[in-house]
Order: sequence, then structure tokens, then C-alpha cells
Amino acid sequence: MRDILDVHTHTIASGHAYNTMMEMIRAAQEKGLEVYGITEHAPGMPGSCHDFYFHNLKVVERQFGELEVLLGAEVNILDEEGGVDLEEPYLGRMDVVIASLHAPCIRPGSREWNTRCLIRAMENPHINIIGHPDDGRYPLDYEAVVQAAKEHHTLLEINNNSLNPQGFRQNAEENDLEILRLCKKYGVSVILGSDAHYYKDILNHERIRPLLESVSFPEELVVNTDRKKLYAYINKYM
Repeated sequence: MRDILDVHTHTIASGHAYNTMMEMIRAAQEKGLEVYGITEHAPGMPGSCHDFYFHNLKVVERQFGELEVLLGAEVNILDEEGGVDLEEPYLGRMDVVIASLHAPCIRPGSREWNTRCLIRAMENPHINIIGHPDDGRYPLDYEAVVQAAKEHHTLLEINNNSLNPQGFRQNAEENDLEILRLCKKYGVSVILGSDAHYYKDILNHERIRPLLESVSFPEELVVNTDRKKLYAYINKYM
């Protein structure tokens, strides 16, 4: 399968990653990506950057040779109304926005409550991707989540980092397989994300590939194969 983009990555600006923006961009060029995204953790994540960081992204180039760079945010879902920790006008100015449930920012609730948090976030037109919905610490009604993603034109991420056996997300493989089966059933597109916090992990989707194969997931529903598929979902091109 052609795999030419990775838009879920972090730099030292996020507070717990290990390379600069330019080091990550150079690594993306060396790996032959066509589209590369940096989505720093939003201000609610301990140690991450201030609102001003996102406001000032306007000064950064978006084209480095043949590599297109997208600059955005991974915002934290804060409540059952889908509130997030990056307000307008900053949110709408991001090239791409991922919204995720993170333990430092929101405590897990019931299956119904967690599901409402995600679905309400999807209703925000400036949220393009739901990050790592496979974390079993936040039980979800996956059928409802997948149907909402279809309704609100939101991508669901299959996160390579979640599948790291040394990681802290629970039951990720089982949950990812359920997400993929339902996305296949309902014709919902997914995006593969490395969640790289270190330059060598850019475009690392190796743990995801066996899952795609095991459910015979249709290549046409994976946006990583063609930048135009991604463009249909992200703020920069909507």
C-alpha cells in the first residue's frame, strides 16, 4: 500500500518530544513523504506550548522542496460537550486539528459518557481527526463513534504508538480491529498516524499494517495513499 503522509507528530514544543521542527521536517524529507504534519499538544497538556505558539504558526513556511508541511494542533477534549483547549480564532486557523482524550486532561467516564465526549467534539467543524480512539482506558461505543464520524465527515485515526507493547493504552489492538471492521462496514475513512515524538518514528505505521491485512481493509478508505483524500477532510483545504 502506498503510504505518503503522516500528520500526527510532535516536536520539543509539546514538552515531551525530542526533536526540533526543522529536525523533524528534514527527517520527513529523507523518508520521502509528500505531506508531513506537526500537531503539537494544545495548552491543556502539562508542559506544552501556550496559545501564542499556535497563533504565530503563520510565520512558518508550508513548503520545503517537494514536501508539503501542515502545522496544527492535537487538542484535548475536556468535557462531555466536546469542549477543547484551543479556542477560536486559533482553532480554525490550524491547517489540521486532531482531538484526543488524554488522561492528564480528562478522567475516563462511562462508555456512554466517553462516547458523548468524542461525538460532541466531532460536531466542531474545525476538528478534522479523532486521535487514538483505541485507548481502552476510555471505553467507547464504537458503532456510534464510527457512524458519527461518517455523519460529521471526521477521520478516525489508527495510531501506531497505541500498539507499542511498552505503551500505556489498553486493549488497543482489539479496539483497532473493531474500529476497522466497522469503518469497512459503513464506508468510513481512516488515517494512519505514527504519533511520533522522535524523528525516527515519522511514518512508522508498521504495527498497523497487519491489522489492515487481517480484516482486508479497503485501500480506498485509507487517506494516507493520496494527499487529495486527506485534503477533503482538513481545515487548510475546506
